[in-house]
Order: sequence, then structure tokens, then C-alpha cells
Amino acid sequence: MKAAVLESPGVLTWTDVPEPKPVGDRSVLVRVGGVGVCGSDVLRFGRGKAYHYPLVLGHEFSAVVEEVPADSRFSPGDRVAVFPLLADPADPMTQIGEYTVSSGYDYYGSRRDGAMAELLHVPEANLVPVGRQVPLVHAAMVEPAAVALHAMLKFRLPAHATALVIGAGPIGALAAQWLRILGASEVYVADVDERKLAVMAELGFPVVDASDGDTVETVRELTSGRGVDCTVEASGLPVSLLQAITAAAPLGQVMLLGDLSGDLTVPRALVSSVLRRELRLYGTWNSKITPAGRSEWDMVVRHLGRDLQVAPLISHTPTLEEAPGTFQDMLERRTWYNKVVFAVAQEARDELAWPGVVGGAR
Repeated sequence: MKAAVLESPGVLTWTDVPEPKPVGDRSVLVRVGGVGVCGSDVLRFGRGKAYHYPLVLGHEFSAVVEEVPADSRFSPGDRVAVFPLLADPADPMTQIGEYTVSSGYDYYGSRRDGAMAELLHVPEANLVPVGRQVPLVHAAMVEPAAVALHAMLKFRLPAHATALVIGAGPIGALAAQWLRILGASEVYVADVDERKLAVMAELGFPVVDASDGDTVETVRELTSGRGVDCTVEASGLPVSLLQAITAAAPLGQVMLLGDLSGDLTVPRALVSSVLRRELRLYGTWNSKITPAGRSEWDMVVRHLGRDLQVAPLISHTPTLEEAPGTFQDMLERRTWYNKVVFAVAQEARDELAWPGVVGGAR
């Protein structure tokens, strides 16, 4: 089979690789349907952030089941989204279903070869079924949508809640949609990218152009000087985190969703205001696949294509053969992109002709 292999920093090749090996005694062989590019993938490609080389990237993916173990709940041809973390069953946090805060875990596309390949073996317990009506490139968005949902579920939304999401990239856009689904009355979205703001405006969100004035002042004007009940830092910029803290209303809540790109110094006066406003700051990472059948991933699948829209966020759907050039373009920002999802399986490529599968520029 073939895969896009990261040979060394900045060197990605489309090449022949050995067939995948089973993972445990309940391993399922799948054909990769679609696989999304995470910001962490770009850092591994271009900034030397990989755990090892060579490495097959890709942890946001959907698949079509090929081979199953005896008495499996899945059958060949089933469509699934795949939870990318392989937990250590001996870890105490794993034993209570908190896989993502456990230690000693393995991870597709990071610590082990991932889904930018034609075939992959995955544990049966890591599969979440999706309907045949769901395009495979949309099903590849279940993982980032679950990450955003996991974060937004930490908020205790008050009645008639207002919120601000700073960063209109895919994770921020998904977080904004979840806030609306979960009951926020008004969700403002701020960014400097006019195309991403246009996408959010089309989804019905009031947007704030962060390149045109002070984001915090604009939000205060929109909320009669009060600020918002919940703020989400989803851009990864240190200045945005300061804005998220400053824009919160008394008794407000602040979510640290973006992985900061640099160190941050918090002014003493701002720390004092956090105390006096009694703000709550939340950290978040990854998502939960437990309890089975009632997890965050199951909730994503239930809402996908209904009140959770991913098509407008997908700007590019190249084939895996195009991965070397695509990653170089993304690293050097030679072209505008929002969410890139590789259409791997033939079914995924065929579905691109369906109406409404991709909403952004291609």
C-alpha cells in the first residue's frame, strides 16, 4: 500500500510502505476515508515537532471497515470515525474512562504511524459508527468537533448567555457552533482573516474584525459595557488570551482552547481583575469516547450535518498523492486555506461531487 511518509522535517514523500499490522486481539482493518490536517501536523512537518522519523501523520480520520474480528459489532462496508488515542489499560485514569489525561498512551499520527495512508489497523473500541449518508470527508471532522465539544461542555452556561470566540479557524468555528447548540443566546466570533469571518457570518454569527480596532472594546460596546459570560481563546496567540480574560464579564468563564505559540506575561492589574471579577479559567485537551454510546463522539455524530455544519469550514480536499505540495503550501502560506481534508478512499473522492459536501474555496 501507499502512504504519505514524513521522512524528516520538511520532507514528505508519497511512497510504498508495508501493510499495517493488527493492534491487539480486537483489531479492525480499515480503508482510510478522509483525513484532516491539524495544526499540529503542520508543526510536525515543518518545525521538527515529530516524536520520531519516519512517521505517517494523521489523527483526524474517517474510514470504511474492511476486516473485523469474530463477533464484531461492525461489518465490512461500515463507515466509522476513529478515536486516535490508544490508552494504557493499566493506567488508573484509563480505568475510569479518562483516557486523555492518562499517561503511557499511544497516538495515531503522533507516537505511531497514522492515517495518511490507504489502510490502517485500529482497535474495535476506538471506532464510532457514522451513517452511510455522511460524506467521508465530513466524518473526518468528528475528531476536531469532539475536541471543541469537550471544551464547551466544561462551561456552565447561565441563562441568556453571551460568548466570544477569538479565532475563526476550524476549532474556533466548531466551538462557536457548539456554544449555540448548547444554549448560548449570542456568540461573537473575532478574527483578522476576512474570509474566515465571512464563513462565520454565513453561519449566522455576529463577527468582529480584530484587524479593525480593539476586540475587547468592540465586544464591550456590543454588550452594553458588561463583557461576555464565556470567552474562548482558539487562536493560540498570547495576546488573544489576554483579550479573552479582559473581555469576560464578572463571574465569567475563560476557556484556553488554543495551544499558545509563545510565552505569555500576564500584567499584575489583569490578575487582580481576575480575582475581583471571580473569573474561572479552564484548560482542555482532546475529547472523551466514554461512556460507549453516550460519549462526546456519539453526540458529534448525532448533530453532524444538522445543526453542526462542517462543510463550510472545508476549503480544500486534495488526494494524498498531493500531500507533499499541500503541506509545503500550508507551511509557507502560499495559498489561503481553512480546513484541509484529504479525500483518500475512492468513495470519498466520488462524494465530492455531492451538493454541499465542501463549502469553502477549493
